[in-house]
Amino acid sequence: MSQTDPAPDADTLALQAAAFRRLLAHLMHERTDVQNIDLMILAGFCRNCLADWYRDAAVERGQAMSKDQAREAIYGMPFAQWKAQFQKDATPEQLAAFEAAQKRHA
Repeated sequence: MSQTDPAPDADTLALQAAAFRRLLAHLMHERTDVQNIDLMILAGFCRNCLADWYRDAAVERGQAMSKDQAREAIYGMPFAQWKAQFQKDATPEQLAAFEAAQKRHA
């Protein structure tokens, strides 16, 4: 939905919110093995992007939210804890794929 699209009705908003919560739960609990670089390569966004979008939405609605608060909402824990527990160093193959993806989407 673009910024110029009309606001969704209550039912659509509830469905979108439910789908978003399910996506977050999936990333938090089922697929912690999927690295942010993998998401960036395949989808062009990652958990950090989701956190930025979440924070942007809060700010647009007049709700103050820090970058750390937004990331905790998306990761389900403080970002530093998630990184220590789940994040791995990017492989040379991932870095090459990321660079190629960046070129394709430039």
